[in-house]
Amino acid sequence: MGEHTGEPSSTGDSVDRHVALWSKELDWMDPVKEAIFVRLAILARHAAQARRDTLDSDGLRHWQFKVLLTLRRAGPPYTASPSDLAGRLGLTRGALSARLAPLEDAGLITRTHRAADRRRVEVRLTEAGYAAFERHAVSEDEGENALLAALLAAERRTLADLLRKLVVAAESGATAP
Repeated sequence: MGEHTGEPSSTGDSVDRHVALWSKELDWMDPVKEAIFVRLAILARHAAQARRDTLDSDGLRHWQFKVLLTLRRAGPPYTASPSDLAGRLGLTRGALSARLAPLEDAGLITRTHRAADRRRVEVRLTEAGYAAFERHAVSEDEGENALLAALLAAERRTLADLLRKLVVAAESGATAP
């Protein structure tokens, strides 16, 4: 499509070339479906690589960011019990404990005993952990906004709405073979 006009684009992308090649070889292939899924795959790879690059530049590993994100998502005071945190992250308590130690050593979280029950431990996001999360989230947001800058606001909304329909179908099991 031409930029924001609805007319065919005079400049193609690698997917147009891919579809043109395979359309000659696979007469049963739906070229529109192929273009959609190849483009989704390319964008997913691009987004994943951009996230890895942002994490690398922030000095965080993916699993470290996931712990910070999970605590941040909990809302103030950004705490969780180890069992709750392990459940949210899909980890065993042992695996979580091994992951918390480096974060605690870096000052991004603290583990403290609850005053009312010394047997209960509480994992808390520190100010440094909060700041590390913010730096990463802002960097990631800037990269995503840069990619979406190719679309008008109305096009972004349309794309979000269309993708929602696909996610609803996928999550409802409507796409099962």
